[in-house]
Amino acid sequence: MILDSVQKTTAAVAGATALLLVLAGCTGGGSATSSSTPVDGGTLTYASGDAEPTCLDPHVGGNYPQALLSSQYIEELTALDDGKPVPALAKSWTTSDDGTTLTFTLRDDVTFTDGTPFDAAAVVANIEHVQDPATASSTGYLALQSISKATATDDHTVTLTLSRPDSALLESFSQPWVGMESPKALERSQAVNCESPVGTGPFEVTGWEHGDRVTLRKNADYTPLRGSTKPRLDGITWRFLPDSTSRYAALQAGQVDVIDNAQPDQLKAASSTGSIRDLDAPRPGASNRLELNSGHGVFRDEAVRKAFIAGAEIDPGIRSLFLGTAKRSYSVLSSVEPFGYSDKSLFDYSPTTAKRLLDDAGWKVGSDGIREKDGKQLTVTFPVSTNQSVPAERSLFQQIQASEKAVGFKVVLQELDLSSWYAALAANEYDVVSAPYTKVGADVLRILYDSASITPAPSGYFANLAQLDDPELDALLQRAAQTSDSSERGDLYERAQQIILSSGTVLPLYDQQNHFLLRSSVHGVQTTAVSTPWFGAAWIDR
Repeated sequence: MILDSVQKTTAAVAGATALLLVLAGCTGGGSATSSSTPVDGGTLTYASGDAEPTCLDPHVGGNYPQALLSSQYIEELTALDDGKPVPALAKSWTTSDDGTTLTFTLRDDVTFTDGTPFDAAAVVANIEHVQDPATASSTGYLALQSISKATATDDHTVTLTLSRPDSALLESFSQPWVGMESPKALERSQAVNCESPVGTGPFEVTGWEHGDRVTLRKNADYTPLRGSTKPRLDGITWRFLPDSTSRYAALQAGQVDVIDNAQPDQLKAASSTGSIRDLDAPRPGASNRLELNSGHGVFRDEAVRKAFIAGAEIDPGIRSLFLGTAKRSYSVLSSVEPFGYSDKSLFDYSPTTAKRLLDDAGWKVGSDGIREKDGKQLTVTFPVSTNQSVPAERSLFQQIQASEKAVGFKVVLQELDLSSWYAALAANEYDVVSAPYTKVGADVLRILYDSASITPAPSGYFANLAQLDDPELDALLQRAAQTSDSSERGDLYERAQQIILSSGTVLPLYDQQNHFLLRSSVHGVQTTAVSTPWFGAAWIDR
């Protein structure tokens, strides 16, 4: 018997605007209607402080800067409504009783911007592209691991054969890292496709001036999936402005319309003016946390890991540096994830406990205050991505470095650009790392902490940076991935998180900060399943 997994969502999908959060005239996201009358025309200028992508095709690698941009020109098979998968490019789907066959029925009225029809063959080509080692995908590759084969049953039907039931797969298909691209465009070389990927979205890429900007123009033939209109904007100029002060000044001066990576002081300042609004869109998936490498160096010893956690003074820094814009987390999952589990008692700041654990582990205080054992200092290497860590966070890391020194750790902070940071992780040249990871749903736990994720993806990136290797944990995460019963999944994920948090391999900090500041003249901005802004229904009131 085949079960229709979308029969209960038909009514919800009829109003497609429910799939995304509409930014109204108030601070943050809301469902209220803007007081401004929609107008057509104009170019929106977006200024990003995130790292400039090395490839505009989100299948390649798969990081958040790619998601920010590609959300404007690439669309997905599913979307999310209140955290539940609903149709997008796929009209409906069915799942076999044993959970190992997923069949999509696709929309038949959608075309890629190069004129290629969106059909079953296109979906097969995209899945194969993500899974091809030559693509060097990481985020998308890990999300689609359960798919053994994709088959075009007919022009608008795709059957996926799975190696195991995958309760998170429909959620995964809502992410841009597995979005649909023109199969004709995918036949080009990767270098060419990286410059100008082709999707079905409301905009298309027209140029990329490396180090400066990407230009997008509206897709006049767009078939609306999110909302009831074609794009109102003529286009988007996507600028790269890494300096936070310059970025905010450009917003204040009206030179740009939207910025990301807003700093805490800027958020506080913006709240006192009516000319700038804050869109606070916490990312799904993991919290911001420190991962302690249990497979390398001094942190192979659980006692030393737990000493580091006890010696980390975090709360005063969050209060003083983030000015109330971030709240301390005690979970490995984002606060927007319903299956998140917290345990504050595991993360009390206690220098006394830290010193006792280190004493018991044989680490003696040296002449300079740094502990030593067998002729070696207690040194911890901590690479930091300057592209992903905002200045307030880097200052927090410096405060943690100071509190760890007080108990005998020598923490070596290495500030690196994004490519050098990835290289350090791939070479296993780290003891501690802050590695944000965005994925819809609690299945992110499997990607981050299943021992299989110690093996690198084709891109060279491995997601289990804690190098946690626990058969009991693996079994819980695999069972959770295979059951569709929400109550059972919640229980399994809670037990899994208890193991992760008590292992001494993770130190939660706060939610991944995801603030966007917009001029009050910008309206109709919506957010996607991965909390990126979407401008397909936006307009500017000049």
